[in-house]
Amino acid sequence: MTEAQQDSNQPVESNDGARNVLDLGAFVGELTDEDDAASDDFSLQGLEQELEDCKTDDVVSMILSKGSSLRDYTRDVENNLRQTELESIEDYIKESDNLVSLHDQIHECDTILSQMENLLSGFQAEIGSISSDIKILQEKSMDMGLKLKNRKAAESKLSKFVEEIIVPPRLIDIIVDGEVNEDYMKTLEILNKKLKFVEVDSMVKTSKALNDVQPELEKLRQKAVSKVFDFMVQKLTALRKPKTNVQILQQSVLLKYKCFDKYVILFMKEHGKEVYLDVRAAYIDTMNKVLSTNIRAYIQALEKLQLDIATSNDLIGIDTRSTSLFLRGREPLKNRSAVFALGERINILKPPSALIKELKSYLFNAHLASSLVSLQEIDESALIPHIAEASSKKYPYEVLFRSLQKLLMDTATSEYLFCDEFFGEESMFYDIFAGPFLVIDEHMNTILPNCFDAIGLMLMIRIIYQHQVKYEVIGSSYLSSVQVLQHPHSDSFKFMYLNFSYAYLIMSRRRIPCLDSYLDKVNISLWPRFKMVFDMHVNSLRNANVRGLWEDDVRPHYVMRRYAEFTASLIQLNVDYGDGQLELNLERLRMSVDDLLVKLAKLFQKPKSQTIFLINNYDMTIAVLKEAGPDGGKIQMHFEEWLKSNTTIYVEELLAEHFHDLIKFVKTRASEDPRSGSGQPITASEVEIIVKDFGSRWKAAIELMHNDVITSFSNFLCGMEILRAALTQLLLYYTRLSDCTKKIAGGSALNKDLVSISSIMYEIKKYSRTF
Repeated sequence: MTEAQQDSNQPVESNDGARNVLDLGAFVGELTDEDDAASDDFSLQGLEQELEDCKTDDVVSMILSKGSSLRDYTRDVENNLRQTELESIEDYIKESDNLVSLHDQIHECDTILSQMENLLSGFQAEIGSISSDIKILQEKSMDMGLKLKNRKAAESKLSKFVEEIIVPPRLIDIIVDGEVNEDYMKTLEILNKKLKFVEVDSMVKTSKALNDVQPELEKLRQKAVSKVFDFMVQKLTALRKPKTNVQILQQSVLLKYKCFDKYVILFMKEHGKEVYLDVRAAYIDTMNKVLSTNIRAYIQALEKLQLDIATSNDLIGIDTRSTSLFLRGREPLKNRSAVFALGERINILKPPSALIKELKSYLFNAHLASSLVSLQEIDESALIPHIAEASSKKYPYEVLFRSLQKLLMDTATSEYLFCDEFFGEESMFYDIFAGPFLVIDEHMNTILPNCFDAIGLMLMIRIIYQHQVKYEVIGSSYLSSVQVLQHPHSDSFKFMYLNFSYAYLIMSRRRIPCLDSYLDKVNISLWPRFKMVFDMHVNSLRNANVRGLWEDDVRPHYVMRRYAEFTASLIQLNVDYGDGQLELNLERLRMSVDDLLVKLAKLFQKPKSQTIFLINNYDMTIAVLKEAGPDGGKIQMHFEEWLKSNTTIYVEELLAEHFHDLIKFVKTRASEDPRSGSGQPITASEVEIIVKDFGSRWKAAIELMHNDVITSFSNFLCGMEILRAALTQLLLYYTRLSDCTKKIAGGSALNKDLVSISSIMYEIKKYSRTF
């Protein structure tokens, strides 16, 4: 509201305190006809259309329904609007005081807000100043933190330097006067660090403190090396004492603490190289002599337990009757069978699959007694000579050989792991065992030239092969067989030992290669000797005195039995190995024995005796080969073919002996057709003689055949098979004779003399029931 308006309203407000209503009509005026006339100037174009559109409008419809003109109605509307406007203006005038008050309030608010703006601006300036101060403080704090960090780092290095370079009195006392024990080893570790710190750190070398400390450290180093050397010499001296258990001393003293090699041997290596080399050389020399002496004594003790199985005269083709009795007086007769037969000697090579089953049973049942009985012999502990000697037991050489190799391998494994763990040098093993290997080589060079036991040699070859393939241990989990057997709690230690020895079957973690070259060398020495002894057997058959070996007896010859047992033994020893070279040698041996057997058979005057002799020997050989294993291979098949062919020959000879006319007629005349007219026809009289002869004595002849077979063949089952084959062949011959009789003229008259086929079949079945 302007000031002019306020002045114009002032007199109205002062009239008796009452507000007069203004006459708005004087200001607005009234509508006149000129205004209506002026409205005629508007265009009426489109009015009709608008009217049409307004028909639907409710207001227009209401006006039209009342009959009022639009102009009148419009004037009423405008008057209403003007009146409403005037009323609204009056309402605003009535509220003018409130509007003024509101204006004043707004002005006051503007003033207050302006003051607040000034205050906040001051706050903002102060906050900016504080932020600048905080930033400065932050920079100072970071600078102080960096200085603190640097000072801490300097303090750490300085404290480390001081700690490493000073020599505490306690360290000096222990090094100089202390006993070599666990505390001494820890002190050695501390001294070792100080010496390394002085030698390695270049900054220390320029320190003035080093000039004061270095002489003392050098004296301590020399004293420590000297003391450790004396300790090692003392222990090495203990190793030289008789009856000292080396493994127990190594484990209970030298390896008592796992860190011993780290603190003692490493200390000597780094700070007393010359002394370490002296200790190393002394240990190698000591162990070389100790182990060589022990193995030599063990070999000498084993030699007293040796059972001589074969001599140079124990060959397949040698006549035992020509061998002097004095040469055999030293051996029991029952041991002679072991020359060619494997027997229970195979137990030393028990199959690994059976071992695994037994091991599982042993571990899960924890039944020590029963498990020790069924252990695989090749992995059993070495023999204890004085115990075996006290029991007056003798063993084939392969048992002693296995025991020697077992002792060597246990000792070698223990020593190899000790050298690796204690000295950190696996190469020392070969220097230490140069002497023991030489002792064993001398022993083998003495034994092998006098060994004529081919089966024993092959067993030793298989033992070496299994050791090469399977000998593995787990880390340091080992106990030597000597330690196990000498321990007072032998059963408990055997349980531990078996766990360690067989652990490679469950968890193969570490391969011990130290004996590879040795095992190869032994294997190379065994094969030529086996080949030589095997060739001696072959040559004994090739050069055999046939007349001297021959006996007027159709039963299996002892030379053939030797061959069968010898071949079966070697075949059994080759089952899991598939050695082609051994198979070729066995084929050579088979060819030689074939030639000898044929020569022996030809010395019989009667062909029938020759055939019986061959059948008996072939049958015996096949039986022996089958006992050794279900699969005899090519050799068994060869003898089965010869047995079959000679059985056929014998059947024909046996039938020809008792039914000569029948067989001759069937073979020569029965196949002819009587009605063909070619050649001389078969007559009834010719056949009648044969039919009546057969009918009169066929049962007696079969009985004679049965007796002949029973007395001729040593194997009853084989003889019965041959008899059944002979009777079956006889039935075939007689069937052909009967068929021929029906075809000839007048043959029907002979039907009364023919023996029925059913009768012959009954007789055959009667003899078949006997087996």
